[in-house]
Amino acid sequence: MLWLAILLPALPLQVFTRGARADTAIAVTAAPAQACILAASPFATAAGVRPGQRSASALALLPELQLHARAPEREARALHEIASWAARFTPRLSLSPPDAVLLEIGSCLRLFGNAQLIEAEVQAGLRELGFEAHTACAPTALAARWFARANGRSPTAADWLDALERLPLDVLGDEDGCDAATLALLAGLGLRTLAELHRLPAAGLARRGAQAAMHCLARARGETPDPRPWFEVGESFDCGLALPAPTHHAEALLFAARRLFASLGGWLRARHAAIDHCRLLLEHEYQPATGLELVLGSPSQDECRLLLIARERLGTLQLAADVSGLRLLAEHTLAAATSSTDLFDDSSRVREQADLLLDRLRARLGRDRVSQLRALPDHRPEAAWAGLPHPPAGRTGARAVVAKGTLPAWRPPATDRLRPLWLLPTPRSVDPDAFVLLSEAERIECGWWDEQPVCRDYYLARDTRQALCWIYQCLDKPQAWYLHGYFG
Repeated sequence: MLWLAILLPALPLQVFTRGARADTAIAVTAAPAQACILAASPFATAAGVRPGQRSASALALLPELQLHARAPEREARALHEIASWAARFTPRLSLSPPDAVLLEIGSCLRLFGNAQLIEAEVQAGLRELGFEAHTACAPTALAARWFARANGRSPTAADWLDALERLPLDVLGDEDGCDAATLALLAGLGLRTLAELHRLPAAGLARRGAQAAMHCLARARGETPDPRPWFEVGESFDCGLALPAPTHHAEALLFAARRLFASLGGWLRARHAAIDHCRLLLEHEYQPATGLELVLGSPSQDECRLLLIARERLGTLQLAADVSGLRLLAEHTLAAATSSTDLFDDSSRVREQADLLLDRLRARLGRDRVSQLRALPDHRPEAAWAGLPHPPAGRTGARAVVAKGTLPAWRPPATDRLRPLWLLPTPRSVDPDAFVLLSEAERIECGWWDEQPVCRDYYLARDTRQALCWIYQCLDKPQAWYLHGYFG
């Protein structure tokens, strides 16, 4: 087995800073807020704020410092979020509270190449989520966690036991393996490294009540079993993010939303699923949350696509109050589409771009203002098409409506006659002398079955502004001329 440990030593601080675009003056204190500083952001540290300092002294040094009481429940949710995202690499992972996730990657090395590539990809992905972590690999879970804690470097497979014995003694306190009294006892004996502990007789340590240290070391060396509960990815996605300070600026909200969309993308890949809609909640301090429905035209795992839709929605949204936090919900998943194309086939890319354009138009203009067209078996131009009703959230675009048989499946016959892209809602009366005819007449005479008959001769023409037009002459008296459309 090969374990990869993701350790987040600054997790109490990062749950408050991951939504910020730049370094801000933030510090975390033990509850209540008047207690000592536990951790501070780099900006605050540069101003002289230090862990262990009284909050009053820190505010005297940096008046704009934002103090937040430590939130263990947010840390637990963040650890759960990271584990759900990391399941894209392996289904075998375990939580190691309060600040680590352990991944068994030995079974997926061939899929990603090697452990170094997986570790580099994990580090890059965590930065997109807004977390800075230490990572390390080892044959046992506890050893991987210790290496991440001590130096953040993975030893080679040949000398990992020697590297383990060179670690300092205080790593025994991880996962509540040894309490403070046991560590103080070992330090009183003059021990500094795990190698010195390993050379001591187990019976002598047991008599002094330090047998927990030998048990931890045996688990880390792989000499005794270290069973761990496996983490299971949830059936739905529900993650939140606190902003460092309330804001109404769209770019600041999009930066924070990008973190959640990246987390959602990892969760979808772990479940081999896709979504066609999700809900982004903008939380306010003293008002109910503002909800944004993000609807896609086709199932997708692409977080960048969701970010573009969110940008369009936020660009037209009027907020009633500043936003203090974000929450992303995705409850219904669909099977992820798999496609295989040859070397020169770019049709799938074209379809993706078309779907993205439709999604952005719906987000900017409104879902009811953008519809798709369907050809109908009728030669009259105004009756030869119909708008497809927009499907409710949860359907995969207009294809679901067509599959239900709402409209007949009909394809117009092949013809060399040109049709304008822009058809006027109502034909406009014109003077034929203002046009130059460019084609012969195309007669359309039909519609007797629904008591709306037409009898027209259509022409391709150019007007005085050199625009290419589609005009017709009504053959019924008084044989007037009308403009019906423009070509692009």
